[in-house]
Parts: sequence; C-alpha cells; structure tokens
Amino acid sequence: MVWRAFYPTTQNKTMIDKTYQPSEVEDRIYKTWEQAGAFRAGRPERADAKPYSIVIPPPNVTGSLHMGHALNNTLQDILCRFERMRGRDVLWQPGTDHAGIATQMVVERQLMERQLPGRREMGREVFLKRVWEWKAESGGTIVNQLKRLGASCDWSRERFTMDEGLSRAVVKVFVELYRAGLIYKDKRLVNWDPKLLTAISDLEVIQVETKGHLWHLRYPIEGKTFNAEDPSTFIVVATTRPETMLGDTAVAVHPDDERYKALVGKNVILPLVGRRIPIVGDEISDPEKGSGAVKITPAHDFGDFEVGKRHALPQINIFTVEAKLELKGSEAFLAGVAKSAELDETLAMHGLDRFAARKKIVERLEGKGLVEKIEPNAHVVPHGDRSNVVIEPFLTDQWYVNAKKLAEPAIAAVREGKTNFVPKNWEATYFNWMENIQPWCISRQLWWGHQIPAWYGPDGKVFVAVTEAEAQSEADKHYGKATKLTRDEDVLDTWFSSALWPFSTLGWPDMTPELKRFYPTATLVTGFDIIFFWVARMMMMGLHFMKEVPFRDVYIHRLVRDATGAKMSKSKGNVVDPLGVIDDFGADALRFTLARGAAQGHDIRLGPQDVESNRNFATKLWNAARYAEMNGCATVKGFGPKSATETLNRWIAHEAANAAAEITAAIEGYKFNDAAAAAYRFVWNIYCDWYLELAKPVLLGSDSASKRETQAMVAWARDEILKLLHPFMPFITEELWTVTGKHDALLALSDWPKLEGLADDNAEGEIGWVIDLVTAIRSIRAEMNITVPIPLVLAGASAETKARAERWAEFIKRLARVSEISSAAAAPQGSVQLVVRGEVAALPLIGVIDIAAERARLAKEMQKAEADIARVDAKLNNANFVARAPEEVVEEEKEKREEAAGRKAKIAEALERLKGAA
Repeated sequence: MVWRAFYPTTQNKTMIDKTYQPSEVEDRIYKTWEQAGAFRAGRPERADAKPYSIVIPPPNVTGSLHMGHALNNTLQDILCRFERMRGRDVLWQPGTDHAGIATQMVVERQLMERQLPGRREMGREVFLKRVWEWKAESGGTIVNQLKRLGASCDWSRERFTMDEGLSRAVVKVFVELYRAGLIYKDKRLVNWDPKLLTAISDLEVIQVETKGHLWHLRYPIEGKTFNAEDPSTFIVVATTRPETMLGDTAVAVHPDDERYKALVGKNVILPLVGRRIPIVGDEISDPEKGSGAVKITPAHDFGDFEVGKRHALPQINIFTVEAKLELKGSEAFLAGVAKSAELDETLAMHGLDRFAARKKIVERLEGKGLVEKIEPNAHVVPHGDRSNVVIEPFLTDQWYVNAKKLAEPAIAAVREGKTNFVPKNWEATYFNWMENIQPWCISRQLWWGHQIPAWYGPDGKVFVAVTEAEAQSEADKHYGKATKLTRDEDVLDTWFSSALWPFSTLGWPDMTPELKRFYPTATLVTGFDIIFFWVARMMMMGLHFMKEVPFRDVYIHRLVRDATGAKMSKSKGNVVDPLGVIDDFGADALRFTLARGAAQGHDIRLGPQDVESNRNFATKLWNAARYAEMNGCATVKGFGPKSATETLNRWIAHEAANAAAEITAAIEGYKFNDAAAAAYRFVWNIYCDWYLELAKPVLLGSDSASKRETQAMVAWARDEILKLLHPFMPFITEELWTVTGKHDALLALSDWPKLEGLADDNAEGEIGWVIDLVTAIRSIRAEMNITVPIPLVLAGASAETKARAERWAEFIKRLARVSEISSAAAAPQGSVQLVVRGEVAALPLIGVIDIAAERARLAKEMQKAEADIARVDAKLNNANFVARAPEEVVEEEKEKREEAAGRKAKIAEALERLKGAA
C-alpha cells in the first residue's frame, strides 16, 4: 500500500488526502509541538493546575532505541499526554545517563580504530576531554530517536547525570552519607572484570550456559598417610574451578552429616601448597550433592566469603587484577606454609593466566593420584556483558553504602502504601531483595564518571569533602602542617547518580520551585529487571534526603519478545529494530501495538503482522475521516451532542460516553491494553462498522434537519475519537485534528473528553438490538456456510421489537442478507433459533442446508477441539514439562488451549441452536 502525506492545498480550503504517509507527517507534526512549547511544564495557563510528573529512566548516552525503550516510553507518553489533556501541569523529565563503562569503552575503541594513543598513554585529563567531545558529537542520538517515537518530554529541561548540577548533588550525597557513617571503605568480594579492570554490578553480569567439567579432588587428612585406595586417608571435594584451590582455607561438611561428624575440627593438607586447613561444619554443604564436602575459598567465591566470615577463615587472594596467579611475595599465601619442592613448583606458576593455571594444576594433581574423577558438567558461568570475559569474584578494597540501614524506611514506605507497585505481586520481589540486602559497592575502577571526593594523606588517612580545598584544610589541621594529598582515582557506580534522579533533576540540593512543585513524582514506569538496581535505590535516597518517597506508583512492565515468544537477542538474530518498524509502518502503529499488548504481568509478543494490523487500524481511521469529510461532516462550533434528536445520533453519543469512561478508567489503573482495546472497539466496530454504515442513507439523502444533525454528530464523534486516541497515536490524530476541525488549540493541549449526561438506554436498546440481531445472523451464516438470502421470523415478539424491526427493516435485510422479515407466535419447524436481548429470532433452514449433515460436521469439529484440549492438558499437567520447557513454549501451549476451548464453546452453541431444527 502506498501512503502519501497530506498537505493543505490552499490557505482557506483543506481536504484530507486519499492516503496517509507517516514518514512525512510525523517529523512535521513533532516540530509543530516543539514550536508551540506543547510539552513544557509550567505553562502560564496551568499555573493553578494540579502537577503531574514522571522521570524518564535515563537511557545510556551511548544508547540507541531498542524495543524495550519503545515500550517503556510509549507507556510513559500515554500517561503524560492523557494527564496533559486532563488539564494537569505535566512534567515528563528527560535526560541521559553517562554510562561509565559503556561510554569509556566506546571512546577507547574509537581511539584504537583511529590509531591514536590509548587512554593510559594520553592520561586522565586528556582522555576525559576526549570523552566530553564524543558526548557533544554523538550523545544526542537516542534523544532524537525518542522524538521519532513521539515522546512528549519537556526537552527544555533535559539533564545529564554528569552535568554540573547533578554532579554537585552526587558529591553532596556522598559526603553526607560518609559523615553519617553510611558510606565506608571495606575489603569484600566484588564482580571483577579482568579485561576492563573494574568492579561491575550484578546487572552487568550475564550468566552463560557452559559445557565444562566437575573435578573431584582428594585432600589428604592431616596425620594420615595418603593412600588413594584408602578413603579414610582423604576427603573428596568437587569443584568446577580447580585453579582456585590454591586459595582454599577450609573444607566444609554439613554439621548433621554422620559421615563426617568425627572429622569436624580436624585438618586436611592442601595439595600442591602444604597449607593446613580445617574441616568445618557449615550448612553450605549439601549432603545429597557429590561427596557432601566442599572446598572453601573465601577470596574467590561469594558463598565461600560468607562461610569464611562465619568461621573466621583467612582470605587468600591468589589472582592479580588481570586474573593471573599472584603467589610470590604474597604473605597471605605463604603464611604457615613450610618450604618444600612441591611449594617451589607451585610458586613457579606465578604469573600464569587462570585458565592455563587450571590445566597445570589438574595435571599435577593427576600425577599425584589426587583426582578421583572428572565428570562433564554443564553449568552457568558469569561473564561481563560488555567484555565477554569470565567474571572473577575478587577480594579488593572498595567503597560501600550501608544499604541495610537505608533500606529500612524504604521497606516501610511500601508496606504502608506510600508507594504502590503495579502489578501488586512485584512488591514481594521488592521486599525479598530489600530484606536480604548486602552492602552496595559504589566504586568503579574507571576514569569516566563522578570521581570519588576522597583524598588520602601520606599515611593513608582519608579526607572526604565537597571540594579539594576543604579536604586540604582538614588535612592540614590534622597533620599540623601543609600536607600533600592524593585523590582517590575511582569513580562512582553509575547507579549511584541514577539513584538521585527524581530530585537531582529538579535542582536539588537547591530548593527550587520545580522541586517543590514536582517532587514527589506521580509514577515511575520501568522494567522488572531494575527494581533492585534502580527503583529500590531511588526509594532509599529519596527518603533519606527528601524525607518523602520519590514516586507514588511504580508500574512494572514485562519484556517485548518476538512473534514466537522467544526473548530477543543478537545471537538469535531475532531483534526487532523499533526505528525500522517506524520506517515501515509509522510510529503510531508501533505505539498502538505495544499498548494493546501491554497486559499487566505478561510479556508482549511482537510480529510484523501485529504492527501491520495496527497500521491498518490507522488507515481505517484515516478513511473514516475522509468519508465524513466527503459527506459534508464538519465540526460545528457550539454543537452539543445533547441536542441530538435522532435515535442513531443519541446512540453514538451514548457509546462515546461509555468508551471515554472505559478508556479513562483503564489508563488510570495502568491497564494500557484494556484502554487500547476499548479505543479500538469504539473506533473500528462502533463508529466505522455500525454508526457510519447506519448513517449512510441519511448522509446520502436530501438536505434535511436530520441530515444536518447527523453530519454534525459524525464530526463530533470523530473529534472525540481523535482525543481518546491521541495518547496512543499522537501523530495521525494531531494531523486529522488540524485538517478536519476548526479548533483553537493543538490536540495535544485540548481537553480530554468529559462526556457526562449522554447515557441513553432507549437509543442503546434500539440500535443495540439491530446490531446484535445482524451480528447473530451473520455468525450463523458463517458457521453453517449459508450463502443465499434467508428469511427471518420474529417468534412471539413484543410490540416494541416489531416496531424496531419495521423501522430498521431495510438495514437488517441489507446487512444480514435477509430475504424477508415476518412475525409468528412460535418459531417455524426446522429453524435455528437466536435469542437476541431476551427475544427469539428464528431462521428457517429447511431446504437451505442439510441439518443432519451439519450436526455431524459440528460433532466432528467438537471431537477435534476436545482432542486438542486433551493434548495440551497432558503437557501442562506434566510437572516435568512445565519445569523444563522454556517459558515461551509453556505460554504457547496455554494459548493453544485457550483457542481450542473458545472453539469448543462456539461449536457447543451451534449444536444447541440446531436442537430446535428438524
């Protein structure tokens, strides 16, 4: 289908073009909104309006729009446009995140491609200047892409996590938390990236299914002569990482495991090293797994780190930052170990890469009979999401936040209903994370980011201050003389600055008018994967510094998957590019598709047929507006739907009011799919398929009061449709609003429909009866493949129904392909009976179809539907299948069952109707 853009042909006369071309209209419409300042918060006419604010989850400055962004920002935009039309003073706060690792990698890669000196060669100051230059050149890409989607942010207030104001907020927060004892330095395990040479967050770690091995190693028991044939002389431990054994400081067994109770408190001799390490009783060991004994390496395993704390075990770090063995000169490694030829051979491995060390260690252990067996073992191995190297649990000095203390008021706020999660079930996830929270590692070994405001004296004493001058003053006072300080080279975790986003973007630490007006924000729209990393931390920081929750509602959406239900990934080649979809179908079609699919608690399946279907919906709307225009339907100033006298026109007013109420309630309840479905039904089914069809004879008839009223009503209903659809499909609705109406304001700033006093049960009773009757007859014709006109008999009909049938006889005959309409006391023999609004309508079918053959056909279809249901139930009732099958496969089976059950219900209805036929 070729779509061309509409452009007004003259200053005074506008006509809707035959087709609609989104690619040409959308950019023009967005510029119109921007020139009018339509999205600006604090518009003068809204000075007394109730505020409504949302902060955008700041995309990475390096980012490009992906389908997750498209969903997230479409839902935010629906809320903002909806509330703006309801008269609220809306602030949708935009901005981008400096994305420490991602941005530093982009610039370092650029330096390498251009064969320029690397980061360390050019030095910190020059490198950071280069990063800012890159940001100025390329950092706005995603902002322009969000505009293509239609995002109605107040771009005049765009912020960046490293702009001057936000950086001031970050420093103030760090210093205040440090002085309150809530930020401190500690030696703990972190996720260490040996390629990027920095600690990374759990969110930056991906678990990769890997085919590896499980090595079962024999550790000799102290005081016994090792004999591979005598199990009493050793204890077997299993590990997927034999290279870490050099850092073992214990073997753990379950305290209730009868096999090992007598050994608890005794020692083993660590092979290849000679270190005496204790056998401890700890519940980390599972008696049902392997030998029931596990090696404990506190410096290289998160679980072992906790065991080490419980049993006061030494922490021996055996790796460098590049994950190479670091043994020589290590006091911790050599402590308590006697010199030996075996130890010398181990020390000779100093500097080996961890995987080369693994191979060497296994070879040596095999040579000594200390490997009981090696099994193939598929397991997940943590990798850095950007470096793609195996992440190393690494013991290092880092800065931490006392998250447990900050979490207490954040937990209470949700329990007390000050902040609500939608859907509600995500609160359980929030509580689980928050109640088991660990210290938050906030330092990163990078250059791009907020440098930690800490300076060290010559003896390592730390001075934390807002400025270097302040730190120097404190140091000079402490040492009693001018003393040279060295600044901490680390920067803060990106999530640290993001945690301040709801109030730092509004001007804090200054108490700005915007902060007073728009904090706390109304709603946060975000994905489930960052509830802990971002939502929880914003709650903690907001409550600590603002003494109030940062948002009232948190709407959590799920994933956008491909058409088969599979998760999108580059490796699968199934990633759908939203910009490509916009190019092919227009932004409105993509937005409406995402909104229709956004059911609470469910992932969205997205295929080209879905977007095409909603592009067709946009075409339907466009064509309906053209049809109305061609038939003289134009907005009439001062016309009100309450003045309508025609039953059909009173009916459409009644239906418009119902649709407006349904859409409003659904958006207020964050039921975006229900709101979109209600809009779709009203536009496609009620307005286009029924109202315009039923109004056709009047519109095509001679001039009359009835025609003029209908023309005005068609235009009024069209305008209400444009308002109701605008939050979902802003471009096409704004274009049609401009072209078709004599309006005083942009649609984006027009009033949301408040359609009160339009309920009309009499009009609905009459038109609704006609629609239900025609729909029921069409359904029978389709079910039974009836292709010829058939008679309709109203059996025992009331006088009111007979009168309705007479008034609408021509429509019923034409739309339902009925040959004649008559009345009778009872349904004729051999007829199918329909109950329409409590009264019987009969379709005599003798001579039209073979009723017995139709019964047999339906019975066969029923058997097939039941077999399909049974087949799916067999799978879904199989706990093994449900546990092992991918989530999308289980969901697909559920959908198959739902389809088959719906089919069965329709067949049952058809069989029931045939009971009355001979």
